Amino acid sequence: MSSDVEVTVLLPCLNEAETLETCVRKALRSLAELGVQGEVLVSDNGSTDGSQEIAVRSGARVVHAPRKGYGAALITGIAEARGRYVIMADADDSYDLSHLGPFIDKLREGHDVVMGNRFRGGISPGAMPFLHRYLGNPVLSWLGRALFGLKGIGDFHCGIRGFDRDRIRDLDLRMPGMEFASELVVRASLNGYDMTEVPTTLQPDGRSRAPHLRTWRDGWRHLRFLLVFSPRRTLVWPGLIVFLLGLIGTARLATGSRHVAGVEFDVNALVYACLAVLVGAQLMLFGGFAELYGRFEGLVRDDRPSRWARWLTFERCIMIGLSLMALGLTGTIIAVTNWGQAGFGELDPRGTIRLVLPSATAIALGVIGVFSGLFASLLTLRGMRTAPLPKKIVRTVPRQPVGGTRSGTGTHTVPVPESEPIPRS
Repeated sequence: MSSDVEVTVLLPCLNEAETLETCVRKALRSLAELGVQGEVLVSDNGSTDGSQEIAVRSGARVVHAPRKGYGAALITGIAEARGRYVIMADADDSYDLSHLGPFIDKLREGHDVVMGNRFRGGISPGAMPFLHRYLGNPVLSWLGRALFGLKGIGDFHCGIRGFDRDRIRDLDLRMPGMEFASELVVRASLNGYDMTEVPTTLQPDGRSRAPHLRTWRDGWRHLRFLLVFSPRRTLVWPGLIVFLLGLIGTARLATGSRHVAGVEFDVNALVYACLAVLVGAQLMLFGGFAELYGRFEGLVRDDRPSRWARWLTFERCIMIGLSLMALGLTGTIIAVTNWGQAGFGELDPRGTIRLVLPSATAIALGVIGVFSGLFASLLTLRGMRTAPLPKKIVRTVPRQPVGGTRSGTGTHTVPVPESEPIPRS
């Protein structure tokens, strides 16, 4: 019975015939020594080297993951796991599955996720490529801590980790590739899960073939995922800085050239200042959209978006957008009037640009604002999912008489039928 299983050791597998039996037997022996009721579950991703038979012969249970990918195999395994806790690890014998006690102890203490830390536990020579050890893992782990506030997690991408099965199922994890490792940590952090880590060791894997991991491809996938899931820090705040710098530059240069440290800034700089205004505004809007989308799609279980995301209403964007368009059109009319007063001949190009360029920028911002409000409204409507109707609607009617008619000097009551279900059409 699944209720009798406390721990599931989950091994994703794709052609791991050389090392799978060793991993399964180590995990089973560790569970037995600890007196833990558990199982080893192999989530096979289409092996063609007999890994499935080896797993069954070694004492593991095997499930088939139909979709290809490291994350897809783990998602299937988590769905099929019988244990209250799941400890996932690679099936290449690089992690020491004979010492599962620290992970189980932390899970029993109530932590939702327990990460392994290879840098604290020890990395054997040749176990991790130079770029992974001194560039990829440290940089991505630092970025993860900076973006998501995970100060206690030093090894963001360790392949062995434990977690509460039901809590992780609630996250509805989706990434099918290697970036699943980042998704689990990021989504758990964004949803306020209790996370900790324990030291673990890393040994050279026991396979004769090349590993499935591809340094640059999978590193980029991890980086992309970290950036996408932190729109406030990667889009909104940088966009705000660029927007303000552009706005200040536009305001200063629209009235004349400026000298800074002996360098003259004129209409050429004004062009780039206006460009910064447009780019900064777009970044902020994209960040707000990303935040709204993440909440409406259930990627983050937080019913209260940031103040900026809440500000993006259709009515507000329409009002500000139309105001900016009116301001820009006013500047354009003034510029055309000045041109007409000069007989539609040549004008001072610098003076004209100082009026026309900010006006065109205001019109562009207004158009962006109007359509951004429309898009934000569509996202909001997407998130307004009504509750499903019940299969039966029960009409409750009082059992006691509720009315009467007079007949002469007396009264008699009109009986009312008891409650009855009204079938839904």
